[in-house]
This record gives sequence, structure tokens and C-alpha cells, in this order.
Amino acid sequence: MEEILVAKGLKKTFTLSRKQQKLEKTNCKTKVAVDDLSFSAYKGEIFGLLGPNGAGKTTTLRMVTTLIRPDSGDAIVNGFSITTNPQQVRERIGFLTSELKLEDFFTPNYLFDFFSELYGIDPSTRDERKGKLFARFGIEKFAEVKVANLSTGMKQKVSLAISLVHDPDIIIFDEPTNGLDVLTAKTVTDYLLELRDMGKSIILSTHIFSLVEKVCDRVGVIIDGRMVACDTLENIKNGKSLEDRFFDIYSELKGGSDE
Repeated sequence: MEEILVAKGLKKTFTLSRKQQKLEKTNCKTKVAVDDLSFSAYKGEIFGLLGPNGAGKTTTLRMVTTLIRPDSGDAIVNGFSITTNPQQVRERIGFLTSELKLEDFFTPNYLFDFFSELYGIDPSTRDERKGKLFARFGIEKFAEVKVANLSTGMKQKVSLAISLVHDPDIIIFDEPTNGLDVLTAKTVTDYLLELRDMGKSIILSTHIFSLVEKVCDRVGVIIDGRMVACDTLENIKNGKSLEDRFFDIYSELKGGSDE
């Protein structure tokens, strides 16, 4: 299988404010969010990063997508380094995150055209892609409605369409179904499988076991900023449900502690 993304020894440490120290119940002034993390994702597969909240999943994806720079380590995305060739990486990926906030004043139509122009996409190609994506997600009748007046689910669909304006080969999703109603979540989940069937490479982070079991070919388990298991979904499950296997791994790592 052809590697599409190779992360090697990624590490990221953040400075904690006094408020954050209090919330974390620690006197430490820094926190290692990702610690010497390595993994590979392959072309044409859905690779899941599975872990609890605060495990380091979002920080990992933010480094891979060049939003933040690692303290050490690197990742090669479709042949380009996130540290030395960040612009080339950005041109080849789509990134959907719950942190993406669409400007309330603008419409889906305007935003799609705006981001298409940023990527240098010609109008005819833009209009063709917009027509297909808006039809796929039922955005057409909301195309001229301001974002402020859209439902949470429709905002997520518009964000997804915008993340695909440049038809990237690698699409990265951070908690793609968080906060969505069951119908919108199914729309997003079904589209992940469609993208894979189109030959796209998908990387997603989630804490939802059922989502991983439904869509992922391979999975990496992250706990406390470290990759503690990485294999095919079936090998990770080892004859059990993914939830049971996760807690087996977690218990082994914590030495049987519930903490």
C-alpha cells in the first residue's frame, strides 16, 4: 500500500496559564499535548485517530495540516514536509474542524466562490463543483441564506462543501459528527465512505467508537499524547467490540487504574 501521510516523532508542548493550571489541577506550567507520535496513513483508506477528549487528537491534526508547528518531529503529506513545505501541503489537503467558524454575514454561495478564488479555481470548474456539492448536501435552497440563519447541521454541511472546493486527494476531519443531529451525522458519515470509494484518502479524529467501526479501515489509538496502538480495525478489535478493546488497552496502559 502507498503511504499518503507519514508522521514521525511529532511533539507539541503548550504553556499553561494559571486558569488552565487550575482546570488541569496541576502546578506544572507546561503540558505535553503530543509526545513522540508516529503513524502512517495509506492512499485510498479511512484512517481513524481514536482517543478520549484531551488525548492529543486535535493537536496532532493541527500539526499535520500546518496550522501549528511541531516542537520536534515532522510529517510528510503526499510527498511534502509540514515543516519545510507547508504551502504545498495546504494545497493538497482539505480540513474540516468544528473550530472552523463561518462568517455569519455571508451566504454559502459567496463563501464557496470566495474560497474557490483563493485556490485559483476557474469559474467553470468552481460552478460545476459547487453544483454537485450543494446538491449532494441539500444546500441549494439555502445558497443565498446568511450563515447566521442556518441550522447547526446546515452550517456543518456548508463547511464540508467549502473544505472540498479544490477537490483535494487527502481530506482530514476533526470530530466530523460532533454536535450534529442523527440525520446530518449520517449524511456526513455516508459521504466519508463515498469519498473513499472515489479514491480519496481520509483521516479523521473521533472519540465515537461506532463511527470508527462503521467507516475506518485502520485506526490509531491515542492516549495522553502517545500512539499506543495502530493497526487495521480488525486487528485492533481482536475479536471484541472496539469499545471493549479500547478499555482493555487503556487499563493495561494505566496499570489497571480507573484514573
